[in-house]
Amino acid sequence: MKKAITANAIQAKLHDGMTIMIGGFMANGAPEGLIDQILASGVKDITLISTDTGTPETGSGRLIRARRVKKLIASHIGTNPETGAQMNAGELDVELVPQGTLAERIRAAGAGLGGVLTPTGLGTLVAENKQIFDIDGETFLLEKPLKADLALIRGSIVDTKGNTFYKRTTQNFNPLMATAADIVIVEAETLVPVGKIQPESVHTPGLFIDHIYQGETA
Repeated sequence: MKKAITANAIQAKLHDGMTIMIGGFMANGAPEGLIDQILASGVKDITLISTDTGTPETGSGRLIRARRVKKLIASHIGTNPETGAQMNAGELDVELVPQGTLAERIRAAGAGLGGVLTPTGLGTLVAENKQIFDIDGETFLLEKPLKADLALIRGSIVDTKGNTFYKRTTQNFNPLMATAADIVIVEAETLVPVGKIQPESVHTPGLFIDHIYQGETA
């Protein structure tokens, strides 16, 4: 399988200071096996883009607990006390982004757009240092695209070409992030031959997927 990747090969792609997107919501749909590889690699000073930081024991929150993250871009952090503690101590730079805006900024990067205009955040800290536009009598913030060096996502069913299906709420952020990074690695819960996923059930086409990971034997 041409797209299969080993743990050692994943770690070889990591470097200090890189920007990494991690899919899922509250660790539901998070690629825990791929997060294991970041932890094993020793890479640090990561800019992490994730809708949340799960808990200290789950999802991208494990990277926070291990102090591998220098900057976090997320929509909420309340479920992980470690994130708040590091932010308050000045050890972690946190950019909080409204969740819909976070999704749209990632989508904009994937679509090659220059940004999105939204009224969300006007009159709040979210609007600081951002361009404001008046369009047909309405005011909008310009929110710029969010792109990463690497996107780590989890697929419920993945075929050998990378076509990916997500079950239920594991769709959260995984499909968007698959379009907005230089390299995309999917962790497959179940790997199947091409043709086993009905075309209309494909959420992420294989052309977006660079590598498929299925544990240490992948």
